[in-house]
Amino acid sequence: MKKVAVVLSGNGVFDGSEIHEATLTLYSIVKNGGSYEIFAPNIEQHHVINHITGETMPEKRNVLVESARIARGKIKDLASFKSGDYDALIFPGGFGVAKNLCSFAFDNIDCKVNKDVEKAIRDMFEQKKPIGALCISPVLLAKVLGHIELTIGHDKGTADAIRKFGATHKETNHGEVVIDKKNKIVTTPCYMLDATIAQIGDGANNLVKAIFELI
Repeated sequence: MKKVAVVLSGNGVFDGSEIHEATLTLYSIVKNGGSYEIFAPNIEQHHVINHITGETMPEKRNVLVESARIARGKIKDLASFKSGDYDALIFPGGFGVAKNLCSFAFDNIDCKVNKDVEKAIRDMFEQKKPIGALCISPVLLAKVLGHIELTIGHDKGTADAIRKFGATHKETNHGEVVIDKKNKIVTTPCYMLDATIAQIGDGANNLVKAIFELI
């Protein structure tokens, strides 16, 4: 059975993981005959957003603790991640990727990537194991790995930043994936487009299937 590590960035689209993308990725892994373990960095969130008003709330939350809500408590600190234990690595999207896993939301091409996130990506890449990224998460791979092929849909600003990282961007639509067979990278746009939950499910499932074919 193929074993996948899934990295979350909190709980909720505006300050953490996009919950539809996260749960449908987990669903697709199991439906396609795999298993998963969930990870998140044990760090403070950049900020907390009221998901009704969009306003910043005067409180602090922890990325690992918040991600545990999606994982139903079964989650590990990303610092303990060992690439040898897994066949693939997947990053769902959400603004938490650009705020907590890296600083892309604030620093654009000058962003920094969380050290545990970067180590997980580099370790899997060096072992030639597939890495998948949904929505905004491909910016992590572009920043860390550089010369790879990927997609975030057709958002010009983000695509331009990806190119400045040295990566090649391909425009895609709902449910489509870009497969960089040489580097074993699979990406799909999800909510970088104006998508329905059904289209998110299609994208997640197509990504997982492509990842499994590369293992």
